Amino acid sequence: MLQVKNVTRMFGPKAAVDNATFVIEKSAFVGIIGRSGAGKSTLLRMMNRLTDATSGEIVFQGLNVLGLQGAARRAWQGQCAMIFQQFNLVPRMDVASNVLHGILNRRSTLSTVMNLWPQADIVRALTILDRLGIAEQAPKRAEALSGGQQQRVAIARALMQDPQVILADEPIASLDPMNAQVVMDTLRRIHDEDGRMVIANLHTLDTARRYCDRVIGMRDGRIVFDGTPDLLTTAAARDIYGADDTFNEAATSTAIPAATAYAEALLA
Repeated sequence: MLQVKNVTRMFGPKAAVDNATFVIEKSAFVGIIGRSGAGKSTLLRMMNRLTDATSGEIVFQGLNVLGLQGAARRAWQGQCAMIFQQFNLVPRMDVASNVLHGILNRRSTLSTVMNLWPQADIVRALTILDRLGIAEQAPKRAEALSGGQQQRVAIARALMQDPQVILADEPIASLDPMNAQVVMDTLRRIHDEDGRMVIANLHTLDTARRYCDRVIGMRDGRIVFDGTPDLLTTAAARDIYGADDTFNEAATSTAIPAATAYAEALLA
């Protein structure tokens, strides 16, 4: 069980996340949606302890992870893997080594510097890559791969940690539609087959409706929607995205077709 209790993060006088509260009772695929600046990324970074909260609690299986320090904090980050929009791979390093770096914090400094890995870890990394359909890319530099392939390497690195929770921060925002579908299908399959909790920040309602068991909508740091995808009505979209504002922007923008398509997608 994951409990987020009255979590707030202040940046000066502004609340990036304002009194967020929700409970995830069991492993589920949860989407967090909202416009840029709504607080989605900050919320996920607090869950992973990459950003400290100003107040509140995040409790996983009875443990308040916001109070963890040192080794306990690093252990939690091993159980709560993070996937980023820009992949965060080492571009000149081969794919297999990037995956192995998922367990970097469990190894000694000397073995890391010497790039020495136990055979069992290497086999496991290759097995994960094979599961994600990119085993043949293992010896290549990460920078030689397409964006969709790089994101699957990032997912493989997260799986290398054997986490209980996977947090995905805009995992498809920089991908074309075909690669975005491959990545989302991969995350959904990991949830279904492994029973891992997946929480993903997403931009579009269509993606949330297609892949998520539950959707949380944020606007200006506050949670304004929490329910199943079938409840994402036009009214809910307006609460989350401020659709009227979007329509007004579309009317005055030089990129009218793109803005109009975006507004229509919100209310589809």
